[in-house]
Order: sequence, then structure tokens, then C-alpha cells
Amino acid sequence: MSASAAPECIEVKERYDSCFLKWYSEKFLRGNATTDECEPLFKSYQACLSVALKDRGIDKLIDEARESSKETDAEFLRRT
Repeated sequence: MSASAAPECIEVKERYDSCFLKWYSEKFLRGNATTDECEPLFKSYQACLSVALKDRGIDKLIDEARESSKETDAEFLRRT
């Protein structure tokens, strides 16, 4: 399992990673997946990470990067 960008989120990330790998290999790849059973864990990790990034001021950098890439994305999509 990979480390989290925020040490305070490692535990929930590990639970999500374990759940996802099991779901993916045992259900999704075999065509037996009707829902993503790990979604609640993903949402918990996402919430933890969001708070950690905001506390560090990184959320603003991410928002700026997303905003500046919109034009580039639109140009790329026009070519295809």
C-alpha cells in the first residue's frame, strides 16, 4: 500500500486500499460487482485528505492548477 499525502489519514487510506483491492479482484474482475462497496471508506479518506490539504494551504494550489488547466484541456479536446 502506498503512503498518504497526509500522515493523519494513513489509517483510513489503508482500510480503503484493502477494501478496494479485495473488491476489485474478487468481485469487479469476475463481473460480480453491482456497487462499489468501498465507497464509504473512500469518502472518509477523501474528507480526511481534504481537511489536511486545506490546513496546509495546498487546497488553493490545487484549485489554481485545475483552473489554469481548463483552457489547456479544452484545446486538447478540440483536436480529438
